[in-house]
Amino acid sequence: MKFRAALAQIDSKVGNLSANVDHHLEYIDAAIKAGCELILFPELSLTGYTVRDLAWDLATNPSTDPMLEPLRERSKSITIVAGFVESAENHGIYNSAFLMEDGVVKHVHRKIYPPTYGMFEEGRYFSSGRAVRAFDSRLGRLGLLVCEDLWHLSLPYLLAMDGAEALLVLTASPSRIAGSSADLQNAKINHEQHRVYARLLSTYLFFCNRVGFEDGVNFWGGSAITNPSGEMVVVGKFFSEDLIVGQIDSLEVQRARRFSRHFLDENLDLVRQTLDRIIEPRQTKDADYSRQRDKSSER
Repeated sequence: MKFRAALAQIDSKVGNLSANVDHHLEYIDAAIKAGCELILFPELSLTGYTVRDLAWDLATNPSTDPMLEPLRERSKSITIVAGFVESAENHGIYNSAFLMEDGVVKHVHRKIYPPTYGMFEEGRYFSSGRAVRAFDSRLGRLGLLVCEDLWHLSLPYLLAMDGAEALLVLTASPSRIAGSSADLQNAKINHEQHRVYARLLSTYLFFCNRVGFEDGVNFWGGSAITNPSGEMVVVGKFFSEDLIVGQIDSLEVQRARRFSRHFLDENLDLVRQTLDRIIEPRQTKDADYSRQRDKSSER
């Protein structure tokens, strides 16, 4: 795995798929010109983030939607990762990300933890994904996550254990301030998290965050590539569109894992046994509760 990667932290127009596709193409062509083999866009980059009830109208299948044909064509020259509203085979609607290359969609990840707390209301409009897995691309073995997914320790851990040497994370992280600040608290918190994950899992971590305003919410950017030693290779601007580029090399993963063997020495059998021990009593309690509730309803 050795390639040049671009992160496109863009602003998107809510509900305007056609305009957003055109905007993607501008950055894709710039990345190709810069010699990149992969480009990563933010969460829901093709639709905008605050879609709410528009989700029904925007839901699509990236393998067949004619509006996405220009992206499928460009993916013959560069691997494309973007965020979209997915219309699934079960008619569910998901906040999803696809990886497209060689003219076809190779992998789709459905956001597992759509947040519905504080200012977030995704759970009202999106179903939750039920699976996470690493996958092989022409560039190597990768893993996709969407925003809140990265705040659940199990998901990056599982992808790394499944062989991913780079975790590609699409986000729409908001800020409550307007303007530019080198001391942005959200950036400090997120970038610290990325360094920890990259170092502990000995993987690359790509973080592509969007910018711009939607419905009074400001997105702060600060996209970054962090290497397997926990060093931030490149960081994007705050509050403005940017295209950042970094070199990815599997030898860095090899070096990190051999110099510090904590990842190689991870005991998956111990993890599985301990999870079984924790889960079994919970399942028993849930079953007992269900029986008691059924008895109460019979009275």
